Amino acid sequence: MIKNITNVTGIKCWGAHTGIKSLRRDLAIIYSEVPASAAAVFTQNEVVAAPVTLSKKHIKDGLIQAIVINSGNANAATGKQGMDGAEAMAKTMATELGIAEEMVLVASTGVIGVRFPTEEIVKGIKKNVTKLSSKSQAGSFAANAILTTDTFAKEGFIEFDVDGYQVNMGGIAKGSGMIHPNMATMLAFIVTDAAISSELLQKTVKQTVDKTFNMITVDGDTSTNDMVAVLANGKAGNPKLESENDKDFEAFRTNLEEMMIHLAKQIVSDGEGASKFVEYEIVNAPNEVYARTMIRTISNSSLVKAALYGRDPNWGRIICAAGNAGLAFDYEKIDLYMGSDENIIPVLEKGVPAEFNRNFMKKLLRESHIKIKLDLHNGQASACGWGTDLTTDYVLFNSVYTT
Repeated sequence: MIKNITNVTGIKCWGAHTGIKSLRRDLAIIYSEVPASAAAVFTQNEVVAAPVTLSKKHIKDGLIQAIVINSGNANAATGKQGMDGAEAMAKTMATELGIAEEMVLVASTGVIGVRFPTEEIVKGIKKNVTKLSSKSQAGSFAANAILTTDTFAKEGFIEFDVDGYQVNMGGIAKGSGMIHPNMATMLAFIVTDAAISSELLQKTVKQTVDKTFNMITVDGDTSTNDMVAVLANGKAGNPKLESENDKDFEAFRTNLEEMMIHLAKQIVSDGEGASKFVEYEIVNAPNEVYARTMIRTISNSSLVKAALYGRDPNWGRIICAAGNAGLAFDYEKIDLYMGSDENIIPVLEKGVPAEFNRNFMKKLLRESHIKIKLDLHNGQASACGWGTDLTTDYVLFNSVYTT
């Protein structure tokens, strides 16, 4: 049996169908047997969904014990009725579990601006809390219950050692469209039995999100509901990590980043209408923020994405996008490479067009995984990001999303 979030000590979950969606599961519950250190990062959209507003309030003290997520309705731009619905979700979960309302995070995903079905969801919570389980099947149910336009569930699990103690970490995520750096229409929930202070966890989560979820793009739209939340309940028994200087903190940080990269890549690979998964890498940049900013600009260029869809080795669009990043940039110093994961070749060398076989390059660009690399020769920092091409299927799909 493949391990998932239910293999994290002290974690139970469930995923169920409440009727918000016609056929698929639409309610997920994640529960820690004990209060957990908690950290989260939320959407940067100025239009904020009700569950995001409520969850920001509840996580302020750094302790959370349960997460309840509905799919099929974003509960965004729904006014007082929507906020009442989000609060009802938290209150119902708290009552059924015998914990304080402030110990519950709430998340929603789906269509924006549709009246929130509070009654159906409250009934669903009451009915399904009793089904919480640590069985692997329960983890898969939860992973499927948070999906919207996704074509597959996104899950991950890692085991690693912290100070001689085995630590487990599992995660689930959703996302397919409305994906843009600075978070996206995506939800990600990661649980671990590591012992770590909430202050250190929040700092670490923010840093790792910047390198992972904030480095993906599908279509350039940041959603109203985005959330990445991490719970650490301490059940592994390791001495609590309190500082970045603590023994084996780096093992925790590295594995958390690995988990986020794994989930982020799954989101991109499921991009709406996408036919290609594109990895962008910048090396020898002045600093990491510079490298990440340039990647986000290039990966979000509609012209770059359209060229990749058409298998057109039009590398000039990449250079043009890099020059639009708002950064000091001298293209005459750089090397640019394009191709597949296994075969990447130079197309620009120190600002001079390189000789390459265009027909062979077109063949490489037919691959489902594409690699684009820039060597700036202007420092020692590097960064990676991930995106898709822009296809006619994406336009067709989103032109009738609500109808």
